[in-house]
Amino acid sequence: MIQIFSRSDRDFDEKLAVIRNRGQSLDSAVEKSVGEILEDVRLNGDEALKRYTQKFDSVDPETYGISIDAGTVEACRSEVSARQYDALQRAADSIRAFHERQRRQTWIEQDSVTGNILGQRVLPLDSVGIYVPGGKAAYPSSVLMNAIPAQVAGVERIVMVVPTPGGEVNPGVMVAAHLLGITEIYRLGGAQAIGALAYGTETVAPVDKIVGPGNIYVATAKRKVFGRVDIDMIAGPSEILIIADEGADPRHVAIDLLSQAEHDEMASSILVTNSSKLAEKVSVAIEEELALLPRQAIARKSIDDYGAIIVAPDLLEAARISNLIAPEHLELAVAEPFWLLHTIKSAGAIFMGYHTSEAVGDYVAGPNHVLPTGGTARFFSPLSVDDFIKKSSLIYYTQAGLEEVARDVEILTAMEGLDAHGRSVSYRVGDGT
Repeated sequence: MIQIFSRSDRDFDEKLAVIRNRGQSLDSAVEKSVGEILEDVRLNGDEALKRYTQKFDSVDPETYGISIDAGTVEACRSEVSARQYDALQRAADSIRAFHERQRRQTWIEQDSVTGNILGQRVLPLDSVGIYVPGGKAAYPSSVLMNAIPAQVAGVERIVMVVPTPGGEVNPGVMVAAHLLGITEIYRLGGAQAIGALAYGTETVAPVDKIVGPGNIYVATAKRKVFGRVDIDMIAGPSEILIIADEGADPRHVAIDLLSQAEHDEMASSILVTNSSKLAEKVSVAIEEELALLPRQAIARKSIDDYGAIIVAPDLLEAARISNLIAPEHLELAVAEPFWLLHTIKSAGAIFMGYHTSEAVGDYVAGPNHVLPTGGTARFFSPLSVDDFIKKSSLIYYTQAGLEEVARDVEILTAMEGLDAHGRSVSYRVGDGT
């Protein structure tokens, strides 16, 4: 059963540390394997991709090819019901509407006295690669969440890579790509897919940035190619933290906790409540709901290893615990969520009130579900349009403007011993010798 402990327990910090640190250890074997795969792809291109695709996905590249053609994508449309297609379309519309509000504009301002001009130029990235999982589970929603902000930003080339174990494509993933007009799709997964996007091969041209979730091999590969290309973030195991008061429905809370536990064995689900009665009721409800889940074995291990119910003296202390964890998903299942919101400092996405389940945000509300994990919400933000743009500073000085600041530049450059820097200004204003 899920462990229940109190904020006042002497071993509280130790118990919490086990959960917080669950995804931080580096597997040396994975590191070595990923490094070898990336180097192989960098040196041998398509030949390496074909070998790894055959080895890991049991796909004969000579039969299926590396690319997924338009005909295959179009054929998947008939395998998705009208209701499923409409749900994908409505979700896409909500996601696009939310991200449209994140657009940034180039700005330029001129000083009315000196005539100096300063500004910032905003341009989209040229190309982006989207990794879509295709192993234990396939996620059409990941296609929408990763591609739409890139489209809103104005990225012209969006490449999708997705593993197809046994050669089978997921119709939902293909239809989501078709709905968004993504046509460059490759049946590639794992570290080899990341290598192809970063370094390029004979078939796959390299991209500027790689986004999207994946397993430990994908996450490790993204970390290793960072600097050659940009990445969104290093995604760790999924997590949810729910702050709930005595008015919360214990069944709702239990199901929401399990909504993360069913992702994978390393996922973490935590309830922090000021009600001992709610804590007990949620514990019982978890056991009852677990028995109904098709992914019961995965959820069971997650709950047993990294699940917790923490009893806090009050909601303010519950918020302090949440800030310590900085969760990926945070539910405020309390009577006054907007009052409690002002105490929350770090969370990837915040779901407010008794009726707002995390799943609503994951699929249809509009905000992005690619969120910082493992406490990185302290300094990372959800995937957004900002992740798909680049900014250049614009600086234009007039003669009068330069003369006004020349002495300061000379002083500061002299402090740092960079004489040529200073002379580059002094010569322009007539003080050079």
